[in-house]
This record gives sequence, C-alpha cells and structure tokens, in this order.
Amino acid sequence: MRLWGRAMITFEEFETQWLEEVRAGRPSTTQLGNRFAQKILRDWHEIDEATAEVILCDGAGDGGIDAAVFVKADPAEGIEGATWILIQSKYGTALSGPNTITLEAQKLFATLEGRRASLSSVSTELVERLKTFLSNKGIGDKLEYVVATSRKLTEEELEYLRNVRILGRDKFGECFDTDAVSIETIFNKVCEEQQVVGPQISVTLTTSVTASTKDLHIGATTLPDVFKFMNEYKNKSGDLDMLYEKNVRKFLGGKRKVNKGIENTIETTPERFGLYNNGITIVAEHLSRDSVGTLTLTNPYIVNGCQTTRSIWSVLQRKLNAGGSAPTERQKEWEERLKQGVVVTKIVLVGPGGDELLTETTRYTNSQNAVGEKDFIALEADFRAWAPAFNKEFGVFLEIQRGAWEARRAYQKQNPLAVPQYTESANAFDLLKAYAAGWLVEPGIAFGKNPPFAPGGSLFNKIVNEAGFGTDSLFAAYQLQLLAGRYGFGRGATKPSRGQTRYLFMMVAVGLVKDSLIQLGKNSEKVDLVKAVQALARADLLGHFGNVAVGVIDDYLISGGDDTIYLEPEYRKTNDLNAFLKSEKLGKTDEFSPNLRTQISLAKKDFRRGDYLDDVNKVLAAAVCSSVSH
Repeated sequence: MRLWGRAMITFEEFETQWLEEVRAGRPSTTQLGNRFAQKILRDWHEIDEATAEVILCDGAGDGGIDAAVFVKADPAEGIEGATWILIQSKYGTALSGPNTITLEAQKLFATLEGRRASLSSVSTELVERLKTFLSNKGIGDKLEYVVATSRKLTEEELEYLRNVRILGRDKFGECFDTDAVSIETIFNKVCEEQQVVGPQISVTLTTSVTASTKDLHIGATTLPDVFKFMNEYKNKSGDLDMLYEKNVRKFLGGKRKVNKGIENTIETTPERFGLYNNGITIVAEHLSRDSVGTLTLTNPYIVNGCQTTRSIWSVLQRKLNAGGSAPTERQKEWEERLKQGVVVTKIVLVGPGGDELLTETTRYTNSQNAVGEKDFIALEADFRAWAPAFNKEFGVFLEIQRGAWEARRAYQKQNPLAVPQYTESANAFDLLKAYAAGWLVEPGIAFGKNPPFAPGGSLFNKIVNEAGFGTDSLFAAYQLQLLAGRYGFGRGATKPSRGQTRYLFMMVAVGLVKDSLIQLGKNSEKVDLVKAVQALARADLLGHFGNVAVGVIDDYLISGGDDTIYLEPEYRKTNDLNAFLKSEKLGKTDEFSPNLRTQISLAKKDFRRGDYLDDVNKVLAAAVCSSVSH
C-alpha cells in the first residue's frame, strides 16, 4: 500500500492505470508487446526521438528481440561510446518463471551468432547492424539486454539473469550487460518523487568510521565494499537510479555517463583512488551499527558522488561480475590492489522527515562544482511550486516525473468525489522543449537533445531564469503542444512530413503570432507572446496560425517542390534529413536554411490576407500592450 494524498494507492491500481493506453483499442498480442516495450522505455530510460533510434521487431521472426534502442556516441554530452539496448518485453503473464529468462536469452544468443533462420525483414536488418557493432566495438561501447516485466523479478529470476550476463560476456566481451525493469520499478520511483510512504529499503555498508556525531559519520570505504553496497541496493529496490533520487546533479549526465578519468584510475591504479577523489556523501533515514563496523542504512541516497559511484559500478561490474572460475594472475593482482582503494565517505542521518537537512546537505555538498545555487532551487523549489499553482489555475495536471499522471488517475478512480478531478496532463520536461522551440527559436535542439533541458542544462537555466517565466509560460507552451497534436505530429504520423517536424511547426506557429503583434504595433517580447498565445487559444483562434504553419511544414518537406528542405544548401551536403532537422542552426539564418526562411516569409504575407484577421487582431489588441516608439 502507498499513501497518495489522504488515500491509499496500491501497486495494482497504479499498474491498471499505467497499462490503460497499452491495452486501448483491442490490440493484438504483438501490438501489446510493442506498446508495453515503448512505454517502459519512455518512462524508465525516458527515451524518445531526441535521444535514440527505437526499432520495434516483436512478432514472428523477432529473434528474441522485441525492441532495440540505439544511442549514438556523443562525447560533447559525455556519452563516450555507442549503446545498443535490446528489450525482451514480457507483458503480463508472459514471464512464467526463471526458465523463461534462460530460453529467451538462448534465442538472443543464437540470433546474434547467426544460428537462427527465418528472421523477419526488420530483425534481419537489425541483426546485421548488431553484428557490425560487435565486430567494431570499442572500450566505451555497450550492448545491454533488458528484461521488461510488470512485476519486479524475483531473486531467483535475477540470479538467472546474472548468469545470462556471464554467458553473454563470454560470447561477446565486456560490452555485454543485463538489466531488468518493471512497472513496479516505475511505481516505486513515483512514490519516492511524491514523498509518499514507500518501501523501507535497508542496505548494509561496511566502512571504517573514524569520527562520528549524532547525525554525522565519517570514514573510509573500500571500492569493493562500495560496489557491494550498490549491488545490494539494486537487488532490493530493482532500480539503481533510485539511489540518486535526491541528487540534484543526477540529471546532468544520463544513465550511462561516467567519468573516464575516474574509470581509468580504478582500472590502472585503484590503490590511489582515495588520493585523487573527494569522496561521497550518503544520507539515510535510520542508521544502526554492529560490533564489526558494518552499518545498516534505511532508505539511503547518494547526494554527492554520483559520477564517482557510477564509475565504480561501471568498472567493477565489468571486471568482477564477468564470471570465470580461474582468474588470471593479472586479475588477481588487480583485485588485491582494488582492496586498497578507498572512498572517503560521509554518512548523514536525516531522519524520516528530514527534508530540510537533506536539502541543505545536498546543496552544500554539490556547491564545489558547476551546478549553481539557482540550478538547485529551480529543481527543488520552482517546479514544485509551479506544479500545484498550474494545476489549480488551469485545471491541468503538471507532471514533474513520468508516471505521476498514472498515479494521479488511479487516485481519482479510487476517489471519484475527490476534487479536483483532472482530465488532462502536461509533462513539464516536454513543455520546456515546446517553449524553447517556439519562444527561443530552438527547434533543432528541442528535437535533437535532452540534456540542455534537464536541471543544470544550458537551456533549462536560460528558460527558468528568464524574467516573467512561470505558470503562464508553461500553459502557453501547453497550448502550443495541443495545437501540434491536432495535426498528428511525431512518431507514427500519418503524413511523412510531420514525423520529425513537431518542434519546427511550433517555431513557425509562434513566429506567425509574433509577426501579427509586430504588424499591430504591439510588444512582441516573450512575455507578450505568452499572453498572445493564451488569448488566441481561449478565443479558439490559435488554429488559424496552426493551419498556416502546418502548410509551411508540408510544403517544405514535399519532394520535388520549390523552396523545399531537399534543396537547402546544407542539406545537400549530407542528404541526412534527421541531422538537418536536429541542427541548432535550423530556422535561424538565411545561410543555413534559406528555403525555410522563404516559406515562412510567404506564409506571413498570406496570413495577413486571411478573412479571420479582424477577429485575430481584436484578440491580440486586447491581450497585449502597444509598443512604445522611441
């Protein structure tokens, strides 16, 4: 049972709500598997078209792979190598025990080794790419096999999955890894984010405490003991990321970003680790200590040292969890030196209701790095303040973390008389992207990248620190998002021109609104555009701008036409549509996309001749103040 508001929400209720869109419309068994895999990826890894290529291959001839995700190397974002994530989706009762894990893994291995015939065309193409990847893999490249289920795997099933990892590394090298994710994993994350009653996770940490007070213990922990602590936490919680839920910096890197310098120290001179590293800080609700110095921590969180511990995990997972009963002399010698490597460890006892102490600890232990005070406040204060205000003012549920909307709907179903009863939701992260595309003219970055919009990211900081930005700005971005939804933009679009151009459409639509304000002699700053979009949406006139903007997109993406994307000078250098649409230069200059600029210019002139112009101008005149001429 979990508390939500003043009522109890069970995992079963959350699961039913979470699966609603998966089950909608009487899908086939294959469609159920595909939808389940897609939603798991969206809510767990937060994978979308901006971050990765998603390939669905569930069905006859899938070769043991229901979905595959390809994340390219991007050193600028700290992603040193390429990653393939292979999803085995076990919706509902499809997982019938540990033997299922073994059988499915055998199918996968046979496929990757070229021992399975009769693969589908999609799977055949995918397998060829995977074979090429394995032939050319480097140190930073990863191949991860993930089992996705409704419930967390049992300890026996996890043991079978660990055996799969050992066999996979024997066949494909250290790049191979395994993981498990479930709806229950996501539920626990949502419970933690909403600060409701969740599972009491107790984990042991063997460390030598050298100084202590009532609330603070300081000591040194060996690298193997840090790894054991993380392993135990992952096994008990089902999700290692929950260990960093209180860390403001956790959003800056992504699941696989680690520090190569730290990794290199562990691999080459682990005994010197403590000399080169500042240490880690762990907070916990309760703490007990036995006679031999082992601490038991209840609900621990690493609030400083995210990259340090991630790097320890990355290296030791490869080198200690690889199997093999006859280690080489070199391995034995490295393991002995590893035991000499220590991490300075601060453990802070915050108590079950110690939010203030936890917040202060997190803030000050992170102050030495590039995350400023404002970044932390923006994450912990602004959005948490904006969410209830947004909900109350606009009657739309602002979702700060994926999964919270499912939990809210489950609560509403259980409590039909509770108020308010929301029927719409908006995801805060998505709204930041919409705002950047429309108001900051950043459609390429909005389509192509996620890190700039996460707390601490360049565009996140620029937006939330902007004078006047708040709930009105978020709601205007929501109206723009709804407008794009009317035309079917995004994955699965029926018109090819709209599959990758959602954010470009948003840029054009807001640009038309801005031009209308300029023509009226009105202020056209960002706050004015917010007022204008809101007023037009209330008057049901925003669709006129959408109709013209979608015409620009469809004409720009049509093959064989004039002033199209395919005739842009920059596009013709590579003929890579995806890369062109993700460029940060898109829509900004005549040098990069002159044809787009021409299309938009013509559209503005056409808009001024529309028979709806009088109605539009009346609404804008009432909503926005006139410019002051100098």
